[in-house]
Amino acid sequence: MKIAEKVFVVTGGGNGIGRELVLQLVNGGARVAAVDISETGMQETVKLAGSQGDKISTHVVDITNAVAVEALPEKVIAAHGSVDGLINNAGIIQPFVKVADLTFPQISKVFDVNFTGLMYMTKAFLPYLLKRPEAHIINLSSMGGFLPVPGQTIYGSSKAAVKLFTEGLHSELLETNVHVTLVFPGAIKTNITVNSGIMTQEQANKQDTGQFKMTEPDQAAQMIVSGIERNAYHVFVGSDSKMMDFLVRLAPKRAAKLIFDQMKSLLK
Repeated sequence: MKIAEKVFVVTGGGNGIGRELVLQLVNGGARVAAVDISETGMQETVKLAGSQGDKISTHVVDITNAVAVEALPEKVIAAHGSVDGLINNAGIIQPFVKVADLTFPQISKVFDVNFTGLMYMTKAFLPYLLKRPEAHIINLSSMGGFLPVPGQTIYGSSKAAVKLFTEGLHSELLETNVHVTLVFPGAIKTNITVNSGIMTQEQANKQDTGQFKMTEPDQAAQMIVSGIERNAYHVFVGSDSKMMDFLVRLAPKRAAKLIFDQMKSLLK
C-alpha cells in the first residue's frame, strides 16, 4: 500500500522508531495520528517534522486502557477524516534478569504493553480499516520473538505472542482489503531501556553496547515503510535480525547458544 495521501496511526510516536516512522510517513505524503503516553515526546516529534507538522495529530493514550483505546478511532477520524493504516510500534522491555528474579507486576506490565495493548489497538481499529478501499496493519514483534534472549525471556514471550497473533490475523484477512505486515527489529539504537524504566539516562549513556551492531531508528523506519509499500509479510530490521532468522531455522540450538554468549554478561 502506497503511503501517500493515507492516514496512519502510530503508537509510541513520541520517541525512537515510532518518532522516525511519523516523520518519514508525513514526509512521504501521509497524515499521522501519533499515539503515546508522553505529550512532551509527541510535541518534540511534531517540532522535528517542521513544515510537515500540521499533518500530525497527537493523542495521549495508555494503550493498555481498553476504554481509552476504544474511543481513539473516532478521535483520529475527527482529526483526519479517515484512517487507512495502524502501526503498533509501542513496546517496553523487562529488567535484564532471569524469570526467577522478576516480580509478577513486572511480568504483567510487559505483556500488558507489548501484547494486550497491541491487541486492543488492532481490535479497535480493524472495523474501520475493513471499510477502506485499502488498508494496512503493521505490528512490531522483535528478533527476541523468534530467538531466546536470556534476561529478556518475558519480553521475548510477549513478542512471540505478537508474532503468532499477527500471522493469524494475516490469514484471517487474506480475502479482505487489509494487508498485514509483521516486523522483527534486531538491536536498534533507541532509548527503550530508559522508557521502560530499566535504566536512568545516565546509566544508558554508560551502557557498553560495543559487541552489538545496532541499527539507527531512521534506518529501521525506512525498512518498515518500504515493507508497507511492498505489502511485505515479514520485515527483518537490521543485519542481526536477518542473520539470526536464518541461523535459528538452520541450527536453533546453536543460535540460542550464540545469543547466550553475547548476553550473559548483562545478567551478572
